[in-house]
Amino acid sequence: MGNQSTSKIEKLLKKGVKIPYPQGVEIGPEVNTDRISGDGVVIYSGCKIFGRSILILQGSKLGYEGPVTIENCQVGSQVELKAGFFRNAVFLKKSSMGSGSNVREGTILEEESSGAHTVGLKQTILFPYVTLGSLINFCDCLMSGGTSRKNHSEVGSSYIHFNYTPNQDKATPSLIGDVPRGVMLNQRPIFLGGQGGLVGPCRLEFGTVIAAGSIFRKDELRPKRLLFEGMGKSGNIPFMPGTYYNIKRITVNNIIYIANLIALEHWYTHVRSKFLSDDFPEPLFDGLKEKLDMAIAERIHRFKALTQKMSDSVRAYQYHTKEKENESRLVLQQKKELYKRWTELEENFKYQRNTEEKTSLRDIFLEKIDIGIKTSGKDYISVIKGLSIEDKNAGTGWLQGIVDSITAESFKIIPSFS
Repeated sequence: MGNQSTSKIEKLLKKGVKIPYPQGVEIGPEVNTDRISGDGVVIYSGCKIFGRSILILQGSKLGYEGPVTIENCQVGSQVELKAGFFRNAVFLKKSSMGSGSNVREGTILEEESSGAHTVGLKQTILFPYVTLGSLINFCDCLMSGGTSRKNHSEVGSSYIHFNYTPNQDKATPSLIGDVPRGVMLNQRPIFLGGQGGLVGPCRLEFGTVIAAGSIFRKDELRPKRLLFEGMGKSGNIPFMPGTYYNIKRITVNNIIYIANLIALEHWYTHVRSKFLSDDFPEPLFDGLKEKLDMAIAERIHRFKALTQKMSDSVRAYQYHTKEKENESRLVLQQKKELYKRWTELEENFKYQRNTEEKTSLRDIFLEKIDIGIKTSGKDYISVIKGLSIEDKNAGTGWLQGIVDSITAESFKIIPSFS
């Protein structure tokens, strides 16, 4: 162990951090030990801590089930990262991940969300209470729904979100629930049954249940639906990479996903910022905003990469649909628009992120948040759950207005998609 690492460990021990076997812990020279709380934090043997922006708050535990490597993550209070690799992610109060976790860039686990053993996440956002089983790959999606630890959205074990296509693109984010209603913590949970998968980009409504063993490839925007597969059937048809027969659905789902992330950004800016406290200090809030910024940048980057393929896709599509000229005319128009108008689409996203007109719904909602804080203190979950239905409807209306504005302006730029 290096002298710098030893010195930092000694500082942590003096401030009260519990390190049962100091010789088995490594701390990078860039780590600021002032950003690691001495109140109830436990760092078990085999842990490695790296990064200037590391933050570990009171009551959190690292490495109880096995070695943990953590780099530039912000860890809230009473979080448990039991074993695995964690980089450029943020974990809010009482969230947890089990053995074999691999959690990477742009991932946010909000309060009391969790994953069991051997779960892989990247560019993933889990709202409060969302629970993931074991042996799961769940990258590039946002999941909300549920009202408590006993009534939560869940992903069953051995589940995959398929986020890479045969056309070699990742414009595949899936919106499971949504932001405007999901942040209110009053929606029916969503259940994705084990030994199954979701082929992105998909959108699922609150209350959706997908039966175990099902691979789902479509959007389901009707509430309270049970989705399941029948007997599988085989097939063998020609495949031409780059054809993109369903470009409208892919484009619409990407725009709506980005719009929801931007709505979440406004929520963090106007609502989450009011809850700064010992449990939610400014460095943790900064980490939350940083990871959401990563998520938005990733989705725009992946969407852009898709649009740049449309010129070649036009030629591939024309070749394979030459006998269906009338049917293909609209699809060709959509691809050409997407290719030519990308810069305008990107500017629309940037404008909507940085500009928001004051609305009466937002002002009414923020007033209710202030009243809730005066009544219940700065406990985020308690304040949100304590809002009346009318107040929550106002907040949802404000956020949905942001989503609708972004999508409407996007379709003005690419009118053939509307």
